[in-house]
Amino acid sequence: MKKIAFLGLGVMGYPMAGHLANSGFDVTVYNRTTAKAESWCQTFPGKFALSPSEAVVDADVVCICVGNDKDLREVCLGAAGVIEGVSENAIVIDHTTTSAEVAVEVSQSLAKKSVAFLDAPVSGGQAGAENGKLTVMLGGNETVYQKITEVLDAYSQYHRLLGEVGAGQKAKMMNQICIAGVVQGLAEALSFGQKAGLDCEAVIDVISRGAAQSWQMENRHKTMLQGEFEFGFAVDWMRKDLGIALQEASNNGVSLPLTALVDQFYADVQNKGGGRWDTSALLTRLKS
Repeated sequence: MKKIAFLGLGVMGYPMAGHLANSGFDVTVYNRTTAKAESWCQTFPGKFALSPSEAVVDADVVCICVGNDKDLREVCLGAAGVIEGVSENAIVIDHTTTSAEVAVEVSQSLAKKSVAFLDAPVSGGQAGAENGKLTVMLGGNETVYQKITEVLDAYSQYHRLLGEVGAGQKAKMMNQICIAGVVQGLAEALSFGQKAGLDCEAVIDVISRGAAQSWQMENRHKTMLQGEFEFGFAVDWMRKDLGIALQEASNNGVSLPLTALVDQFYADVQNKGGGRWDTSALLTRLKS
């Protein structure tokens, strides 16, 4: 049985670690707020540790799902971090959405201890994590990837290696770029339809069967029409992700005019107090 340490029990990590425990893996969890780790242990079979370095002792695989670049550096390379307790030949899978640069930095630091690293951001949101239906995009070594597919299978419906370390993060940037444009388009369409006096539910039923169909349309149009924005991925996190994508584009000399515009629209939503609303809250900007 593989021993797994799972670090970070937020809205994504909590159920992901649970799927691993329910799949028969020997799971030790760590969370910055210990009460969350204690709660997890009351729900799933497993134990908790008081630091990352303690959690990863003797672990075959270390899964990480924290907030941002700073959090990843701290949990991996900081005091009582992964690097202080991890065993040689362990494999670290980072599910945090970060910059590609920090993925490479952490990978190189861990390699000095003969620890392999895969950057593995996910798509599918909280519902995907809870249902074990995430999509995982990975960067790293093919041989290492093949060793951890059974781990990924516990909480994902699809995963694929896309290149060297950093490739997973760049793929996630593409994912968020696509989502930003789609959500803004859906918000504008619904606003247009409502002001035109159309039955938007009926219209969506028709156009969702054609080329306009999207995951956002299928899963968010009802709550958007009802003015409910407490579902899924928060605006604050989307701005963090788009900021990473825009910085990477700037580094590469790539123009992302639509992404930059929608990022500013999300800033408007934050200024309205909607930082914790989900990304479909772009519709609120269009309400008169």
